[in-house]
Amino acid sequence: MRAAGNAPVLPPGFSYQPQALSFDKSIALYQALSQSLAWQQNSIRLFGKSHTLPRLELFIADPDVRYSYSGKVLNNAPWPPMLLGIRNTLEQRFGQLFNAVLANYYRDGQDTMGWHSDDEPELGAQPLIVSLSLGASRKFKIRDKHSKAVTDLMLETGSLLVMQGNSQRDYQHALPKQAKVHQGRINLTFRSVGNTSA
Repeated sequence: MRAAGNAPVLPPGFSYQPQALSFDKSIALYQALSQSLAWQQNSIRLFGKSHTLPRLELFIADPDVRYSYSGKVLNNAPWPPMLLGIRNTLEQRFGQLFNAVLANYYRDGQDTMGWHSDDEPELGAQPLIVSLSLGASRKFKIRDKHSKAVTDLMLETGSLLVMQGNSQRDYQHALPKQAKVHQGRINLTFRSVGNTSA
């Protein structure tokens, strides 16, 4: 099903805003972040074996924030000045403090993110997660946990995807491989992590 302008009708809790940043600003930010951040090639353990993640990532957060997924506690990197203005703008727009952003760098269409929900206890029962896309357009998939129905959404540079309400309880999402994509994409997911420690 598609709405006006060929945009897909998204499930409850999901909304999409194209061109939240202009094309020129989003590409400039992509280039700056891809070159300046200390990207990490992390791994996770599944069924007793270590697996290298098919993407680069960096967890940027306030010093007292602690966050983990798949049993791995992420080390905090300090906020780069170029993201502070975006953070402040999003906080004013959504009326919520964002004390962390998980940055993922997909170097080309071979880098992926498998099916998952952002339902870690630190995020709360109904987290508000704001996702900013920079660089190459990539297909994003949303899957109903019960009916298994899948919605496809093309995430374009400078766009915002907002996930809130019961979006993480009721749905999974993924970024599949796209062999024809040869450019990189950076995804910034702004979050409010609740388990802070002094």
